[in-house]
Amino acid sequence: MGVLPVDLMEIIEVFAPLFTERVWRHVLVLLGGAILAPGQRTVTAVLRVMGLGRERCFHTYHRVLSHARGSVLAAGRLLLGERLVALAPTGPVVMGLDDTIERRWGERIAARGIDRDPVRSSRGHFVKTRGLRWLSLMLLAPVPWARRVWALPFLTVLCPSERYYRERGRTHRSLTERARQILRVVDRWLPHREKVVVADSRFAALEWLAALPSKLHVVTRLRLDAALYVPAPERRAGQPGRPRKKGQQLPTLAPVLADPATGWIPLTLPRWYSQGERTVEIVDGTAVWYHGGKPPVPIRWVLVRDPRGGLEPQAFLCTDPQATAQAILTWFVQRWQVEVTFEEVRAHLGVETQRQWSDSAIARTTPVLMGLFSIVTLVAHRLRTSQGVPIRTSACTSNIGRRSAMRWPWSARGCGSIGVFPCRFQRPML
Repeated sequence: MGVLPVDLMEIIEVFAPLFTERVWRHVLVLLGGAILAPGQRTVTAVLRVMGLGRERCFHTYHRVLSHARGSVLAAGRLLLGERLVALAPTGPVVMGLDDTIERRWGERIAARGIDRDPVRSSRGHFVKTRGLRWLSLMLLAPVPWARRVWALPFLTVLCPSERYYRERGRTHRSLTERARQILRVVDRWLPHREKVVVADSRFAALEWLAALPSKLHVVTRLRLDAALYVPAPERRAGQPGRPRKKGQQLPTLAPVLADPATGWIPLTLPRWYSQGERTVEIVDGTAVWYHGGKPPVPIRWVLVRDPRGGLEPQAFLCTDPQATAQAILTWFVQRWQVEVTFEEVRAHLGVETQRQWSDSAIARTTPVLMGLFSIVTLVAHRLRTSQGVPIRTSACTSNIGRRSAMRWPWSARGCGSIGVFPCRFQRPML
């Protein structure tokens, strides 16, 4: 079917074995239209932009989303493999894990729940919103022609509300339980690669960290009052009693931060979020994080402060005690790209504009739109490598544009289709 460009066809044809030949023809139309359509990503908008606005059997395309068989896990595995070959063939596989709220309305959307709005809420102000909660796992890989790390989604799963499970007589799965499930799946996909997952403080839970595979390490925030201990001493032969889980208790990080005798070490990071190179002061060490009744977790902790006083002191942990402090901070800074991807799929791929109401269609459309972000990136990477597509910038390179971008980070939200990207990322125009 010749409706899509050759470079796009070569990338998405790996997903053809997941569908029957008849369904695959309709999938190509939906994928192409979802990339090209400006504004809403409804089936009607997709058909119209593909020149099928007068299609009489339009209901067939709706049935692809609500009735056709397909595996999100199989598609995610294929998508991850394509990106590892192109962008991260060697070294540890660094991934970002986070959740987002898709604001949807309608009584027939059964999985919708009430959750905290991370955009409108602050430390002293709690705002609730109603919508669908999605948990997304993204590959954090450097894109050579963008000169920075991007967060590329490959596995997005729905986390229904507790009411949804209760009405169906099923056991509720929390966000951390869902995260553990998908990380175990990815660990089976890549048994011989070291894996690093970067997450926010929501996933700094002892039970969750202790249940992860041995070749999968987590980098997240650490509370300044976390209970840290020396590792348990080796057990002597014939020693009675239960094996010890921990040794002597260490001081918490709060007094370490306040102690004037703490030996701070300057560390220069090549990139601190979007501010370029930055020098901070750190102190690190290894310990066992333990709380009564929960499993102990060996960690390396890193305490960071800003010598200029512009940033609040923060503490981070890594479940790999052999990791260096610079590697831990470098990995954690990349986590912000996950938030950037969430905003861009809303601005350019129409997440929150689809209108499907059936459970199957809802569970498929958002993961597909998230995956299209990665597919378009692969297409751009191939074009950049083979044809040398020039990088174009918009008017935001002016002083006025810089000031507005600093005040409103998502000021380029209304750019339209996926062919137009926010200027601050300097992406090639497709």
